Amino acid sequence: MLEIFHYDFMVRAFEAGLAVAVIAPLIGIFLVVRRYSLMADTLAHVSFAGIAIGIFLGVANPVYAALVASVVAALGIDRLRGGKKIFGESVLAIFLSGSLAIAVIVVSLAHGFNVNLLSFLFGSVATVSGGDVALILGMGVLVVASVAMFYKELFFIAFDEELAAASGLKVRVLNALMMVLAAVTVSLSIRVVGVLLIGALMVIPVISAMQFGRGFRDTLLGAIILSVSAVVLGLFGSYYLDIPSGGAIVATALVLFLGSLISGKTS
Repeated sequence: MLEIFHYDFMVRAFEAGLAVAVIAPLIGIFLVVRRYSLMADTLAHVSFAGIAIGIFLGVANPVYAALVASVVAALGIDRLRGGKKIFGESVLAIFLSGSLAIAVIVVSLAHGFNVNLLSFLFGSVATVSGGDVALILGMGVLVVASVAMFYKELFFIAFDEELAAASGLKVRVLNALMMVLAAVTVSLSIRVVGVLLIGALMVIPVISAMQFGRGFRDTLLGAIILSVSAVVLGLFGSYYLDIPSGGAIVATALVLFLGSLISGKTS
């Protein structure tokens, strides 16, 4: 069974997948607590538009285009949401539908989908390159370090933004940081999980861990463990069943979620 690790592309997939498995719930838990779960899906659609533009322009690694597009969109979403003139859900809807429209137009100009673009939609372990691994690991360390450095502040604004502002915290800056970290996480994950499914990996393990009724830290740790389990089992399933890695990973996460529902009721 360990023959899977004889192939360099699978070793790269596991390296990238494990990094994604850690940072996805690490950022996802703050989004879930703030009832902003759809942020991940919105940024994923923005990333797809960035990828389409990157491929159309001939960018060597379209992930960089996705990274730029999602970070810019994240800052735009935060600015519009902070203005209080548009509801948060409406801001997300604007960016989600707008980015999807841009992606469709660019794909049409490029004369349709190709295999490379489809691999970004659903995830493909075979397309993970050494450069992708280096980018994911490097930016992943930056995401983890940022959360560790501002953990208390991010925790505070996630539960009570108004009280955090009254306490003197720079809420606007921290919100912008949270949005940028979410954008980076989404962009880094699309090679392994795919644009259409990354939101699920950021949310499902967190919701699963919440079923056990633990504190915030224990829930975060449990979410990471469940996410890592889903990625590892999903990558094995992707290889041996010859199915897209994103679908295999999220399907595994859903099975673990059902298990957590049963365990949570009996505990």
